[in-house]
Amino acid sequence: MTQSEPSWELYRTFLEVFRDGSLSGAARRLGLTQPTAGRHIDALEVALGLTLFTRSQRGLLPTPAAIELLPHVEAMASAQAAFLRVASGESREERGAVRITTSVVMGCEVLPAILASFCAEHPGIVPELVLSNRLVDLLRRDADIAVRMRRPKQEALVARRIGDVGIGLYAHKDYAARFGLPATVEELLHHRFIGFDRDETAFRSVEDTPNWLERSHFGFRTDDDLAQLAALRAGIGIGGCQKPIAKREPLLLPVLAEHVDLKMDIWVAMHESLRTTRRVRMLFDHLCEGLGSFVRGG
Repeated sequence: MTQSEPSWELYRTFLEVFRDGSLSGAARRLGLTQPTAGRHIDALEVALGLTLFTRSQRGLLPTPAAIELLPHVEAMASAQAAFLRVASGESREERGAVRITTSVVMGCEVLPAILASFCAEHPGIVPELVLSNRLVDLLRRDADIAVRMRRPKQEALVARRIGDVGIGLYAHKDYAARFGLPATVEELLHHRFIGFDRDETAFRSVEDTPNWLERSHFGFRTDDDLAQLAALRAGIGIGGCQKPIAKREPLLLPVLAEHVDLKMDIWVAMHESLRTTRRVRMLFDHLCEGLGSFVRGG
């Protein structure tokens, strides 16, 4: 039982210490001194009657109690941010930054064309594009909008399913001229296949990936998705490619199209508190429309 109601600044420091794993890092992000951040944590622990962090060689480790409290403090931070946006009138304005996170291929090969028309129509809104195949946490506000290749599981998110984008196997005409194209899956295994090296995150986002598409069968390996595309375009070997992207490449030939027809789900998500922020909602809707056209083009 708490003796007094802790102030928001104590919860805010708790959140940053949890995320950073150190008092010094949290203090820098909050514009505080390290001793002040330490006093905030001490005060919150006293007020709650709980131990929130333990010291280790890796920094401050959250206790089970801190882990249990985290989603509630994140909800408080989200509510505060939404309150300030509404109070300042920011939610009604068509200006300011909107941070988007998506995979490397989507960010380099698909979204630029979609964002170009949006930027032309809304010059006061500044898109910020964060590319990563790792999931960025929208609840932590690491981004405003996420374009994801799987259904978001977190609550407090507004998510819209765009549809399936087809994934096929392709080879450059130069590769086909040198080595021919396989007529069966068995023949494919004797060709040079382009695939991942150590990080299979993007690879596993594709639905029903056949078990014969394994690392041991790859004759060219890289964890960089753009490098995989570059290798495909250079004629190094056979590789996977989103069908709408491949359609733009007249020198790419489909391989075993009747045997390999994979799918990848596309979702657009944002935190539910941002649905009333005009610039975020506008870009969210624009992305959904543009990605819908992209999927249908496959």
